[in-house]
Amino acid sequence: MADADLQLVARRIRSFPDFPVPGVLFRDISPVLKDPDSFRASIRLLTNHLKETHGGKIDYIVGLDSRGFLFGPSLAQELGLGCVLIRKRGKLPGPTVSASYTLEYGKAELEIQRDALEPGQKVVVVDDLLATGGTMRAACELLGQLRAEVLECVSLVELTSLKGREKLGAVPVFSLLQYD
Repeated sequence: MADADLQLVARRIRSFPDFPVPGVLFRDISPVLKDPDSFRASIRLLTNHLKETHGGKIDYIVGLDSRGFLFGPSLAQELGLGCVLIRKRGKLPGPTVSASYTLEYGKAELEIQRDALEPGQKVVVVDDLLATGGTMRAACELLGQLRAEVLECVSLVELTSLKGREKLGAVPVFSLLQYD
């Protein structure tokens, strides 16, 4: 079942050369979202991985703005957990904490509500894609400010040639599909 599910998801990833700039091969997850069977398969694969790896030790799934919001809540539901959001700066009400990170063309900031988690709570961070690792690293820094424990970072797709997992240090990383 797992191999068939993984093949189903892999067949739905499209590649677009020279997008958004020349020299970049863009991996598009839109067809996974469009096809309920492949989306369900991606959630099932991630859920099974987290159950096998962490059992019942996860307190929350943390979804990253914005495509992590597409996978985070579904994954949390399958695990019987809540989902906490990390958003781009200025999108959350109330007191927040923030962390900045470097983009290809500048800097950006992520925020989480100050009361989103209690110290010591165990979380898994989810996003659609791990590329350079800047967003996931900033998310882990934010979670560290709240004194949450990041058990793992998971993604649907990982671009291995960009070595994003190296930026996450000791935090384990899992991705369903890897591309150079």
